[in-house]
Amino acid sequence: MSSGLTPQAEADRRWLREAIELSRRCPPSGTAYSVGAIIVAGDGTRRADGYSRDADPHVHAEESALAALARSGPSHVDLAGATIYSSLEPCSSRRSRPRTCTHLILAAGIGRVVFALREPPLLADCHGAELLRQGGVEVVEIGDMARLVREVNAHLFTAQDG
Repeated sequence: MSSGLTPQAEADRRWLREAIELSRRCPPSGTAYSVGAIIVAGDGTRRADGYSRDADPHVHAEESALAALARSGPSHVDLAGATIYSSLEPCSSRRSRPRTCTHLILAAGIGRVVFALREPPLLADCHGAELLRQGGVEVVEIGDMARLVREVNAHLFTAQDG
């Protein structure tokens, strides 16, 4: 039985689901979202991944995945044809680093970003999707998967509601 989705849409959902699962590995934090990110080359191969706080208490998922890609050595991957799948919209403001994930993605030249949930205004005012689009990046939001990201980050939403 066909899902009715295009092959690209099916791939986007599969990779995004994997990024969300990766976010479950994040060490808990009461002041930061748990996010997973995966970089996939244009040919559909997984090139790198990362999750929030995997390398240090301040690292973001996209930042970690981009660093892992750089550590993998010289790459012939056309990043303009690559996609970064992030469970949460890439940040556009942060206090812990000089460059935001949005800026890092733009500097790397990644051509597509797919995420499930726009960053809620609990911790920062985020405009990552808009800035990426302005930078020529294709941005895809798969909002029907946002509830999974909210589940992973329920501790933050509960604290805000309480």
